[in-house]
Amino acid sequence: MPPAHSIVSPGWRAVDLISDLHLRSDDRDTFDLWRRCLTAPAPGADALLILGDLFEVWWGDEVLDGTQAGEAAFLRECAQVLRHAVAQRPVYFMHGNRDFLVGPHFFGSTGVLPLADPCTLQLGTQRYLLSHGDAWCLGDVDYQRFRAEVRTPAWEDAFLARPPAEREQVALALRQQSEARKHCGANYADVDTAAAIDALTRHQAHALIHGHTHRPADHTLGPGLVRHVLSDWDARATPPRAELLRLFADGRVERRPLLQ
Repeated sequence: MPPAHSIVSPGWRAVDLISDLHLRSDDRDTFDLWRRCLTAPAPGADALLILGDLFEVWWGDEVLDGTQAGEAAFLRECAQVLRHAVAQRPVYFMHGNRDFLVGPHFFGSTGVLPLADPCTLQLGTQRYLLSHGDAWCLGDVDYQRFRAEVRTPAWEDAFLARPPAEREQVALALRQQSEARKHCGANYADVDTAAAIDALTRHQAHALIHGHTHRPADHTLGPGLVRHVLSDWDARATPPRAELLRLFADGRVERRPLLQ
């Protein structure tokens, strides 16, 4: 199924957006919170949009058909939650920097719908620009160089041709490197303001919604232009972090904390 470059849904009254859950097997608290959010009997919004980094690691879609234990079994459990969720309402997924190798078999197996990065959402009279956000963190030159390399078809084909166990180890090693960088107090670049304004102008949208930076906030970019940054999720943090952003067809935007 090709990516959806624009979502137009005149019948929707509200839409939920989340990102950066970084689901992994050694954090069941965050997983359980996410599962309750997705499988609630009355979710309260007509669709759910996941803007990247749903998973901490993803090394290939064949994990869905395997019988391995550990992280692979956990990812299959996540897929089952998604299958249950799409039976209630449409669920969309956009690749993040941790799970950019999610492929066609994932979408076919779960029923989740793919989103291009960036894409637009028309809800009522409002037009939003949606992105994971990492492509516009231009100040992180090393990351942008790495991103340009690994997002090429040649790199992905070569990586996916390696044995699954080897790919899993590479993915876990990259996660460990990222965690080590955080613990060293590395200063991560934010989304570049000029790039955000340029993107909004080109896509004729008034609001940019993204994740990636783990800095939830609402920023005024200029007359009539805003940037909404989604929260990351960590149910074990002090204080715990988990919220969704709900958009209403009448133009309201609400942040809804899921842990008080």
